[in-house]
Amino acid sequence: MDHSHHHAIAEFSYWLAFMTGLLGSGHCLGMCGGLVSGFFMKLGAKGVWPYLAYHSARVGIYTMVGVIAAAIGAVLVSTGQFGKLQGVLQIVAGIVVILLGLDLLGVSPFRNRLGFAPIAWLRKQFTLAVQKGPVVGALIGGAINGLMPCSMTMAMAVKATTAPSILEGGLLMLAFGAGTLPSMLSASFLFGKLGPKLRGWLLKGAALFVIALGVSTLWQGIRFYGVMRNLLG
Repeated sequence: MDHSHHHAIAEFSYWLAFMTGLLGSGHCLGMCGGLVSGFFMKLGAKGVWPYLAYHSARVGIYTMVGVIAAAIGAVLVSTGQFGKLQGVLQIVAGIVVILLGLDLLGVSPFRNRLGFAPIAWLRKQFTLAVQKGPVVGALIGGAINGLMPCSMTMAMAVKATTAPSILEGGLLMLAFGAGTLPSMLSASFLFGKLGPKLRGWLLKGAALFVIALGVSTLWQGIRFYGVMRNLLG
């Protein structure tokens, strides 16, 4: 795979990740909008700093998850025949991402119940963060929000395991996080103003981008595995 082809695939993945976050506005507002707006009301946030702290921490956690996921992927493919294992990892990741996209559409044979941390513990920490003051509390709250269980976030993290480098894994999750910023920054204003029907359509759009990302990853894995199998015998 030449450098220009790799560059084109990377840009395509970043764009899909960003659009997933952007179109996931309805899902973000439905799942976290009330929690976020309630948090800021309890926090008594004034000025721009608490909001910047919150969302910087949230997107920072996404980026860190991407780095860790890419590192795990790198370890997995370095434990044997590098080429073949990289192809297999991409195939498995593609299938998982597709299933998570179908889960978002509500047509998956299974429901995603996985998260980066236990939801009950996260909610408790979210409540305790209010007591830490506007900026520190916002930093803690944003970090906790970034760990909330979500099929979209999980799909991006699985995709990040197939990133060619640790840096690119982080950048993929950063692109996703950047896509979520418009809705999450305005959560306290928009929550309740987007009806369930519109949120549903936005979620369907995000799910289709997740599925497209999964199909792209699966196809890359099949092609890569075929090439490496012929080379390695």
